[in-house]
Amino acid sequence: MDNKRGQTFLALVFLIGGVIVLAGMTMAFVTNSFIDTGYGLRASLSAEATAISGAQDAILQLERNMSFSTSGYNVIIGSSTATVVVTQNSPSSGFVNILSSASVSGRVKKINVVLMESTTTDLLSVVSWQEVQ
Repeated sequence: MDNKRGQTFLALVFLIGGVIVLAGMTMAFVTNSFIDTGYGLRASLSAEATAISGAQDAILQLERNMSFSTSGYNVIIGSSTATVVVTQNSPSSGFVNILSSASVSGRVKKINVVLMESTTTDLLSVVSWQEVQ
């Protein structure tokens, strides 16, 4: 009779142990998911801030020189880099298009700004400012 009690007890120990291991693995997975989500959000916000800074730098360059145009230059913001392209007469004559993109830990953000140039006052006006994919 003791042999059956021992087998039952052993089966119960394995069952309880399996439940504990399963619960531990589940908690580890959930915790890891929360950490990845928080890190991803920070990386995404950092990429967006870097792209915005790149667009602002391009506006500053245009305020200094209305004919400023480039096929691409880099703006270093802390440990991140924005790549900025400034195109004159785009989408049409009298407009300037700025595309600033930044990537942080695989999270890419792009900011597209369209400015209108006033030929009489030499002032720039923001026509649109949007995040693009």
